Amino acid sequence: MTADQQAQAALHTTAALLARVRQTLTERTALGRDIDAHQVAVRRYAGLEARLKAAQALAAGAEPETAALFAAQTALDALHTLERHGADVGLAPAALADAVPAEQRAAWAATLSEARYRALAERGAADGFVNHAPIAGDDADLLLALRDTTRRFAAERVAPIAQRIHLDDLLVPEDLIAGMAELGFFGMSIPAEYGGTGMSNLAMVVATEELSAASLPAAGSLITRPEVLAKALLAGGSEAQKHRWLGPVARGELMVGVAVTEPDTGSDVAALRCRATPAEQDGVAGWRIDGAKAWSTFAGRADVLALLARTDADLTVGHRGLSLFIVEKERCLGHDFDLVQPGGGRLTGKADRTLGYRGMHSFTLQFERWFVPGDRLLGEAGRGFYYQMAGFSAGRLQTAGRATGLAQASLEAAGRYAVDRRQFGRPIGEFQSTAYELGVMALNTAAARALTHAAARAMDAGAPDAGLLAAMAKLYACRVAVEVSQRAQLLHGGWGYAEEFPVARYVADALVLPIFEGVEPILELKVIGRQLLGGGA
Repeated sequence: MTADQQAQAALHTTAALLARVRQTLTERTALGRDIDAHQVAVRRYAGLEARLKAAQALAAGAEPETAALFAAQTALDALHTLERHGADVGLAPAALADAVPAEQRAAWAATLSEARYRALAERGAADGFVNHAPIAGDDADLLLALRDTTRRFAAERVAPIAQRIHLDDLLVPEDLIAGMAELGFFGMSIPAEYGGTGMSNLAMVVATEELSAASLPAAGSLITRPEVLAKALLAGGSEAQKHRWLGPVARGELMVGVAVTEPDTGSDVAALRCRATPAEQDGVAGWRIDGAKAWSTFAGRADVLALLARTDADLTVGHRGLSLFIVEKERCLGHDFDLVQPGGGRLTGKADRTLGYRGMHSFTLQFERWFVPGDRLLGEAGRGFYYQMAGFSAGRLQTAGRATGLAQASLEAAGRYAVDRRQFGRPIGEFQSTAYELGVMALNTAAARALTHAAARAMDAGAPDAGLLAAMAKLYACRVAVEVSQRAQLLHGGWGYAEEFPVARYVADALVLPIFEGVEPILELKVIGRQLLGGGA
């Protein structure tokens, strides 16, 4: 059996096994309506489905040996998980034995020889583990050129200042913002008719990965907030609003912050309490904003905030009472600010200190009678949740790109250290254990990239499962970033804990990835699990 046949056989068996799990959980949760009575089982299932999608995406474009290795790894991980927890999803040991014969298990185990991981590491080490993976499609030449251009920019403009920004908790410098604006990074998904470059979601992902490899917060994440607002505007904004806001955002003239989460309300967006009430100021009809927001990244430096607020005081209507506003404010470059409007409205902000993810600062905000003109209401009142979800779907996809970039940076750092660090008379990369670790890191990073690219292609094609794939890519790629950065840190030994080495920054930055744009448990349960069990895939 060829390597390609081995991969396809493993993927077919795994898909059939998970289809049985899906059927059982669909029945037990009444098409996802009773999902909270089976939270742990659904979360495990969602994670396995994301892994399977990554394996399928990798098999579609990677070398057969690489695809077969990851497919076998995915199959055995799924099987072992179900052997331990099969009772939770209605699969008895006998059913698993029937579904996966002993000879098939043995074949998977043989594929996972540690020597194969070392061989993968040897191939990657020849070029320092730099990503030169091909990109398929009619736009391949454009995307490869974009990757090269962004990689050069990141190496020349971002990487030299990334460590200082992290250690000193500095704000992203203005000349870096200007350089990114000049290259069109803030308008990649904005159509040309509104002042953007109108590039694909895959192009956005490719650029995001390269920027994030140099600095997750100071470059890769800098283009997330404009992306979120742009998608929301395109989904629900009027033509006048699109022409008013999208051009300046694309040119980097207006930097964006997102104000959705509240101090007492995280993933339960429908329970938001920040209020927007009709008001008039100086003869202008509009709204007054009252309430708090939390984890509003870049809110100090931002010129505008995409703010989700309650316009219907009746909490029982949930997300149908939420509206999205474009809130203008002054630029504030410090770690706190206090702004007062001529009419008496007030907006204060304080940056929360974080373990990593430094460069833009994440603020807790307090609005007190802050006036917003009526034409800053995006689309229709009460539809804000839906517009915001359009932005968040793109945000999840971009977060998968950010996570892949951080994993790639960790892999390259580990590869360099394995060459430079000598112990017992030779470079540590020559030892079996080190080579095996590098092979595992390289394989999982490649799988995260493959799934992220597949999700981007689906979103570009308007596929019905695009949002689900984006959520899966976010889930899996963020797990990979955490794992790979920590493996890289361990490979560095004691120096991995020293802040002078970038790998310590990678570890700290990676920890935030499973939290924002959908914290991991909610993403598994309420987004991926609910769609899978409710017939959304």
